[in-house]
Amino acid sequence: MSNVLVFVEFNEGKPSKAGLQALGAAHTLAKQLGGSTTAIVIGEGEPGDLGKSGADKVIAVGGDAVAHYSPDGFARIVATHAEAVDANVVLASATPMGKDFMARGAAIAKCGLAADCTELAVADGKVRAIRPVYAGKALQTVEATGKLWATLRPNVFAEVSGNGSAAPERADAPFGAGDLKAVVQEIVAGVKGKLDVAESEIVVSGGRGLKDPDGEGKQNWNNLNALADVLGAATGASRAVVDAGWRPHGDQVGQTGKTVSPKLYIACGISGAIQHLAGMTGSKVIVAINKDENAPIFKVADYGIVGMVEDVVPALTTALKEALGS
Repeated sequence: MSNVLVFVEFNEGKPSKAGLQALGAAHTLAKQLGGSTTAIVIGEGEPGDLGKSGADKVIAVGGDAVAHYSPDGFARIVATHAEAVDANVVLASATPMGKDFMARGAAIAKCGLAADCTELAVADGKVRAIRPVYAGKALQTVEATGKLWATLRPNVFAEVSGNGSAAPERADAPFGAGDLKAVVQEIVAGVKGKLDVAESEIVVSGGRGLKDPDGEGKQNWNNLNALADVLGAATGASRAVVDAGWRPHGDQVGQTGKTVSPKLYIACGISGAIQHLAGMTGSKVIVAINKDENAPIFKVADYGIVGMVEDVVPALTTALKEALGS
């Protein structure tokens, strides 16, 4: 019997979508292994009843030392509780936070780490973690001969829901804030009200085809934002756009950005490089707008519009306003 410990990340006092997906993956894996699932929550937020999302046991760690995120502190706490619950597998979402502390935690536990996994499997009683390599062109299988730590790519694994119940067990951090190698002095909030592309059910993304927002592409980006506003969508961007400094990295969709799986993904002026496709092909419906009818994006799109984004996007926005009565 192998137990699974999973770190459930919280955002603004609530479990994040990625955190619940990691919990769902842990629950599924634990069932295959004949073990139990322990969810650990650190710092902010009221855990609520994570039993309904797949946890058999919930540990809520609090205290001044974990009032804010600390890579050193979170790593030590997860490693300590992994040993306490005799976890053979430790999971977390491959968010910036998860990527940051999980490697440290694995080092403390003297275990290997499989990063950015897209699949977990059990074969002959051993856990196998599958992860993309070479910009998504190949898959690597990591087989654990002992204990395994792994981060899971967001928006790949499914959440689970049920009738379970697990009251949180309270625990204090086994150290004070003064014992940490790094102390958070300030957390600067992002743009208020801005939707996260990884959490939104509708995403409108712009590519290099929209051109420089500080130059001739200014109106194109205004049009993209207007379309997103009508749909209540988050705005994303391709790597080329982020590399050019036109949009922040938090908007980037793709292999080196965020993986999304919205109900609707609209790609505007995006050609469809393999790195971008790796981050959005899990979308339920994909609409592509591009002037090049041979653009790779059309091969994965459910609906394609060949045309200039400066003409198509405002026309689409107007039509949607009329249809939605807004």
